[in-house]
Amino acid sequence: MSEVVDLFCSLAAIPSPSLGEDAVAEAIVYFCRDNGIKCRRDAFGNVRASVPATDKTKKPLMLSAHMDVVGDASPVNIVFSDDKIETDKKRTLGADDKTGIAIALTAAKRLAADKTFPHGGLEMTFTRDEESGMSGARALDLSDVEAEHILVLDGETLGEFQVAGAGYTNLAVAVENTKGGHSGNDIADTTRVNAVKLLAEIMAEIPQGVFDRDETGVVTSINAGAVAGGGLRNKTYDEPFMRSAVSDGMTNMINTSAYAAYSIRSSDKASEMRLRGQIVGIIEKYKALYAGRAAVSAVFSEKVPPFERAEDKTLETVARRAFENVGLPFKVTSFHAAAETHLYAHMTNKNGVAFKPVLIGVATIRDMHSANESVVASSIDGGLKLVESLIREYNR
Repeated sequence: MSEVVDLFCSLAAIPSPSLGEDAVAEAIVYFCRDNGIKCRRDAFGNVRASVPATDKTKKPLMLSAHMDVVGDASPVNIVFSDDKIETDKKRTLGADDKTGIAIALTAAKRLAADKTFPHGGLEMTFTRDEESGMSGARALDLSDVEAEHILVLDGETLGEFQVAGAGYTNLAVAVENTKGGHSGNDIADTTRVNAVKLLAEIMAEIPQGVFDRDETGVVTSINAGAVAGGGLRNKTYDEPFMRSAVSDGMTNMINTSAYAAYSIRSSDKASEMRLRGQIVGIIEKYKALYAGRAAVSAVFSEKVPPFERAEDKTLETVARRAFENVGLPFKVTSFHAAAETHLYAHMTNKNGVAFKPVLIGVATIRDMHSANESVVASSIDGGLKLVESLIREYNR
């Protein structure tokens, strides 16, 4: 077993659910201190570490990974079979993101021990609570960080190189009437608007699915997530309840209220705003058509900002060479979900310069976040080679 795989297994054996990462954080601190790496925990419990520069004319690079895993505090029983590392199927393995931690630490250890290689330094951040709410990354104070470029070691497949990621915005559409009525006696009264029917008309015009894409993949999408009307409330219920609510629901009333909830994901703010503008136009159309009979509204709430592709292509140029060095195909892609890249992209370093993060896959993880989760052991070795090549090419 290689050094980095052994370190991964020792970290994976420590349960670390979101906001329960203290034991693995202390293991990281001990590893750093044992290997001459400067290390500390911040006020929130994140771990910050660094390897000092050997050449002040070069720029530092930052590595990031998260300490929490999907799962609880139950024991992690690791099982080896051929080139696969997994558990006894009773819980998750935590390869997301302890492969990233193990690779970052091993690369830092080797860099710190090599006094002949000229480099601008390595800064590392290991965060809490990425899986639940990214509160660890949100709590970071990076005003002392000199690096401008960040490698977020948190992909799913060895060799992923992702330069953009979709932010997350909620859209709430509401239709509310003041004049309901009986579905029999009042059905011919055109002043009475059925809110459910009106909402259905609006939803038929709001796009669904992919709205925009480019060469890296899906850029902007929209998804209808929940609809409620009549006597139903906009809450989460199990499937049997929903079926019975429909079959037993009141049908003898002209509904006065109906609501729909959408998710919008986009890695390009301008593209998202075009979609928003189209939706606002639809809402304004129905406001005018039903003026005086129904109130129609749409409210957008940004939950996670987008991670947009940087104009600075430094990391893309470096990565192209590094990938070639280790024999991996290089392809620039994006991902249609959120990660800590999204937060880093909206932060600045000590010089007030915006960070330029990318998300990199440093191991091949299968069935992530499930009891069947496993990681290809040799891919962890490959991930270490890739990160070391990236560090060297960055300091060329």
